[in-house]
Amino acid sequence: MSDAAILRFRALVEAGLAALEERRQEVNDLNVFPVADGDTGDNMVLTLRAVLDELDRILETSAERTLDEIGREEIVGSVARAALLGARGNSGVILSQLIRGAAEELISRPGELIDPVLIGAALARAADEAYGSVRNPAEGTILTVVREMASRVASELAHMSETRLGPSAPAEVQDALAAEVMERALDAGQRSVKRGPDLLPVLRDAGVVDAGGYGLTVVLAGMVQALRGRETVQIEHHAPARVSHPEHASTTFRYCTNFAVTGQDLDPRGFGEQLERLGDSVLCVGDHTTLKVHVHTDSPEAAMALFAAHRVSHIDIADMSEQVRDRDARLTVPGSVVVARPVDGARCGGLAVVTGEGLREHFLGLGVSALDGGSTLNPSTNELLVAIHAVPGEDVVLLPNSSNVVMAAERAAALSEKNVVVVPSRTLQAGLAAAVALDPHRTAQQNAEAMARVLATLHTGAVARAARDDPAGRFRTGEAIGFVDEELIAWGAPEAALREVIARLARDAELITCLRGIDAPLEDRAVLGLAGDEVELELSAGGQESYWWLLSAE
Repeated sequence: MSDAAILRFRALVEAGLAALEERRQEVNDLNVFPVADGDTGDNMVLTLRAVLDELDRILETSAERTLDEIGREEIVGSVARAALLGARGNSGVILSQLIRGAAEELISRPGELIDPVLIGAALARAADEAYGSVRNPAEGTILTVVREMASRVASELAHMSETRLGPSAPAEVQDALAAEVMERALDAGQRSVKRGPDLLPVLRDAGVVDAGGYGLTVVLAGMVQALRGRETVQIEHHAPARVSHPEHASTTFRYCTNFAVTGQDLDPRGFGEQLERLGDSVLCVGDHTTLKVHVHTDSPEAAMALFAAHRVSHIDIADMSEQVRDRDARLTVPGSVVVARPVDGARCGGLAVVTGEGLREHFLGLGVSALDGGSTLNPSTNELLVAIHAVPGEDVVLLPNSSNVVMAAERAAALSEKNVVVVPSRTLQAGLAAAVALDPHRTAQQNAEAMARVLATLHTGAVARAARDDPAGRFRTGEAIGFVDEELIAWGAPEAALREVIARLARDAELITCLRGIDAPLEDRAVLGLAGDEVELELSAGGQESYWWLLSAE
C-alpha cells in the first residue's frame, strides 16, 4: 500500500469524522434505542478518531519502514484493531465491526484498487460482520441501513458502465468512480434511515429515526463530499426525540460498561452467555487475541472478573441514569424553552409565552412550561413549534399571552403532531390566572375549557411608562398610563395611575394579583398601601420590561 493510497484513505476518514463532528449533537439527540443515554454521536466520533490516530501513527513510522514494507495486511489489521479498542457503547462497537468487515475484505484482495466492485464487496462484508456481532439484531437500526446500502450497490453494479480499475488508473478516476457508487449507497442509506420507525416501534413512538443509522449516513456523506472536491452533499436533518415517552429512557441496568481484553485463544462467543447473566445489551467482538466487551450491568466488576485470566484494559464505565438525565435536560431546554417538571401519569402539558424571570417561575410553579418571547413577546411559529415539541405529554394547552401571538400559536398548533389547543389569553396576567386551572391528567380540550371559564370572569389591568406624547394632550412621554381591560383609564404620576387601576379592579373582586416589573418606580410597601381594606392585594416580582405593574382581578 503506497503513501499516496493511505493518505487518500486518511483524507476520507478525516472527512467522515468532520461531518459527524458537525452533527454530533444531533445524532446524540436522536438516541433512544436500546437506551436513551444520548451518546451515539459521541461513541461513533471516538471510534473514527481512534482510526484516524492509528493512521497517523502508521504514517509516522513509515520513515523507518516504508508502507510497502509494512504491507496492506498489517495496516488494515492495525486500523481494525484501533477501531475496536477505541469503540464505546453499542454504536461505537457496531461501527468498529463495520470497519473491521470492510478492512478484512480489503486484505483479501491484494493488489486491487478501490473501485465499485471492491466497495460493494466491502459493504457486504461490513454488514455481515456487524450483524454477527449482535446477539439479537434489531431491524430499523444501523444494521438495516448498512445492509440496504450493500444491497443497493450490489444491484447497481450491473448498470454501471465502469466497475473495475486497473493498477494504472489515475487518482481522479478512482475518486469519481468511488464517489458515484458511494452516492448510490448514501441514497439507499437515507431511505433506510427514514423507514426505520416503521420497523422499530421504539423509534416510531419517540418520533425519531435511528441515531446510529443516521450517523452512518452522515459519515458517508462527508466522504463523498471529499471525493467530489468539497462539493456540498445534501443530507436531511432530523428532529430530536420527544421526551414525552419516558419509557424509552428506561433500562434494567445502571452502568454502560466497556473494556478491552487481550490474551491468547480468546473466543468472542464463549463469553456471551456469561455476560448476559450479568446484564443486557451484550456485545463481545474481536478475534483470538483482542476482544471488545460492551454490557449494561449493575456489576461492572463482575463482568470484568470473567476475564481475570487475561489482560483487561481501555475500561470505560458510564452511569446511564446520569446520561439519561443529562440528555433529557438538554432536549427539554431547546433554545429559550424551560420545561416544567413532568407529573407522573400526566396526559397534558401546558406551554406559556412569557417575558421576565419572575413570570417564568410563576408559570413553572403551576406546572406550565415557558417559552421566552423576549421583551416584545413575539416568538416565531417555528419557535412555538419547537417549544410544543419539548413539552411532556401528547396533549398541550398553549397560552400565547399576547394578542400578537395568537395567530402564530394557532399555526404552530396546526403544524404539530401533538394534540394542541390554543387558549387565546391576550395578556401575561390573564395567562397566569388561566394557568391555575391546568390539570395534567385531563385532555387539552378539557383544560382549555376550564381556562376559558377563568378568562371569562377575569379583569386585567396594567400600568406602564408612556412611550410618546398623547395627541390629545392627556399625558407626556415618561408619565404613567393605566389600563383596565385594555381601556385607558388613568394617566399622570405612577402612584395616582396605579391607585385608579386598583380601585377600578376592586369594584367586583376580592383578590387582586399584581406583578412588579423590573423598573417599577414605587416601593412594594407603597403599592400594598393602595389597596385599602376592601380587597386583598398579592404582590410579587414579574420581571417584565414593558410594564411597571401587571394586575388581574378575580
